Amino acid sequence: MKNITDSFVSLEHWPSAGSFEFNTDILATNPINLSVVLGVLIFFGKGVLKDLLRKQRILSTIRNSEELRRGAIEQLERARARLRKVEMEAYEYRMNGYSEIEREKVNLINATCDSLERLDNYKNETLYFEQQRAINQVRQQVFQQALQRALGTINSCLTSKLHFRAISVNIGILGSVEEITY
Repeated sequence: MKNITDSFVSLEHWPSAGSFEFNTDILATNPINLSVVLGVLIFFGKGVLKDLLRKQRILSTIRNSEELRRGAIEQLERARARLRKVEMEAYEYRMNGYSEIEREKVNLINATCDSLERLDNYKNETLYFEQQRAINQVRQQVFQQALQRALGTINSCLTSKLHFRAISVNIGILGSVEEITY
């Protein structure tokens, strides 16, 4: 170990500045070379290592972003497919709804026409009934008036003599009818 420490501290082992020689002593040169290489690596490697780690994180983030983007694209495609399906269903419902509305409209028009026709028939029947009732009332009033006039005429024209004669004729007619029926 002393030999290694001496090589760092002692200048005797260092070659002079004017000449260049290869040191073949492995024990003396390896720790020096290793320490220089490690020092250079540590000094310059910190930035490189940080850059590499940062680049690795960036690449990892980019890969994650790409995966998320692919997932989002797949979700978007599924959503678009679902939207197309829903739009088609909505179109079918709309068309079926319009057809149903048209059918209901025609049915309503037909039902209204039937109702109007029934109401018209009912109105005509009611008018006919009221007309017949009015005719019957007029007939009854005319008959009563005619009967009252006839009774008035008979009462004014009939004297008791004529009255007895009419009763006798009617009794004779009834008597002859009774003889025929027996």
